[in-house]
Amino acid sequence: MRRQRKDGTFPLIFRLTHKRRTTSIKIGICLQEADWDADAQAVRKSAKSVANVTRLNNEIQKKKAEALDRILQLPEKPGQVSLSVKDVKNKIQPSEILHSFYDYAESLVKDLRRAERIGTANSYHGTISMLKTFNKGKPLEKRLGGDPKKKSHLEHRGSSRKTADMSFQDINFNFLKAFETYHLSCGNGLNGLAVYMRNIRAIYNQAIKEGLADRNNYPFTHYKIRTVPTEKRALNADWLNRIVLLQLPQSDQSFNARNYFVASYMMYGMNFADMAFLKKSDILDDRIHYRRRKTSRLYDIKVSDELREILAFYINQDESSPYVFPIIKRSGAAYQHRDMQTKRKVYNENLKDIAKRCGITQNLTSYVSRHSFATQAMLSQIPLNAISAMLGHASLKTTEVYLDSFPSNILDQYNARLVGALGKPLNGPKPE
Repeated sequence: MRRQRKDGTFPLIFRLTHKRRTTSIKIGICLQEADWDADAQAVRKSAKSVANVTRLNNEIQKKKAEALDRILQLPEKPGQVSLSVKDVKNKIQPSEILHSFYDYAESLVKDLRRAERIGTANSYHGTISMLKTFNKGKPLEKRLGGDPKKKSHLEHRGSSRKTADMSFQDINFNFLKAFETYHLSCGNGLNGLAVYMRNIRAIYNQAIKEGLADRNNYPFTHYKIRTVPTEKRALNADWLNRIVLLQLPQSDQSFNARNYFVASYMMYGMNFADMAFLKKSDILDDRIHYRRRKTSRLYDIKVSDELREILAFYINQDESSPYVFPIIKRSGAAYQHRDMQTKRKVYNENLKDIAKRCGITQNLTSYVSRHSFATQAMLSQIPLNAISAMLGHASLKTTEVYLDSFPSNILDQYNARLVGALGKPLNGPKPE
């Protein structure tokens, strides 16, 4: 009743209450005061200003059902993502600003940061920035070959806005192909493009779930994300042993890097992020119990004698730190993510020094220990499903990507073994 229109009607709203705060949600319906039954929460049958009372009441109930359905789609554990009443409102009612792909994607970035999923948030943010660079304030019709004379609804909203906005409907097959051409023309590779495309796809899928995007306009039905095999990352047994046997004093700048690499290999190829957040409390009765940050998969690893020596060295270094390795120094998810990124950069730089000392000509990075573990496990004839479980992969296809670089000499040996097991033909082919 606070906002009367010129025709004497009032807007009908939903009242949303969340965490003791309330807000209103407009539903696009206006009524005379006498036409609304507050007790029944419905339009009165006697309403004279309404053409079809039953139809209007059905529309109101439908809008209410849609709003409740979107509430049910919110995170099952709200404590992990602290949503304000405004956030909940935006989830229920797609406002004009959320029809923008950019603004919706940025709202997801905020949600991810609240949930302390900093890596994914940063990846989404990078994708948004790349799309804005691609779009550069030009109407998409002009970029995609349409009629530049037609005024685009993507043009600037005010003279200060430098980047043309986009709705979900604008992200179609032609747009994705144009972005692909732009990305590759800048000298970038397919795998980098795949990261951006997967993020766009994930954002679009989430928008469909929340009713912000139309499933019928889904652009990835026809556009297929392509990748190319990465360069071989796994080390052979000789190079691995050179790293293990490399004698380094504690004062050496590469001392920690060598230990991290070996420890990672001994812990099923644990990646650097999981090592950074590995806590002392995760080690109990000579076993490591931790949940992988990327997949939430629970691990239970037996500590070998060799690994125990490395872990003991770091556990006893700083008794005040809850973490095993001296990587995370600050509190707060964003600061901890920066600590991890900074130390990983130093780690990779020192691995290059180690490669040089050990005569390893292959590029040595933090992920090589993980690929090396997978490959050596395969060469030891450990079953593929066991390797997949040790790596924490959800499917065998992901594990197979790690094993694409099966050494040719090993394949030759396997083939010779198979051929040798065959019986020799009694009558081979005779020369004519």
